[in-house]
Amino acid sequence: MDIHEKSRIHWACRRGMLELDIAIMPFFKYEFDSLSDIDKQVFIALLKSDDPDLFNWMMNHGEPSDPELKRMVNLIQQRNRERGPVAM
Repeated sequence: MDIHEKSRIHWACRRGMLELDIAIMPFFKYEFDSLSDIDKQVFIALLKSDDPDLFNWMMNHGEPSDPELKRMVNLIQQRNRERGPVAM
């Protein structure tokens, strides 16, 4: 993955909704590079979701119908819990 592609993914992580930025940005910063290529593609697919859907999924007010997106949401939540709060 080249720097330009990673920069585009980083930009897509910025949602403009504080709750989503708190969930997604630290995951990208601390976990993205260690993901498998498949999981990186699932994460990128998740970023294509609408903000209201992402918000609901991250706040456990529903879940994606796609099992891979659901798995990624769970992974983001799990890793964020394990890491604890971080400064953005």
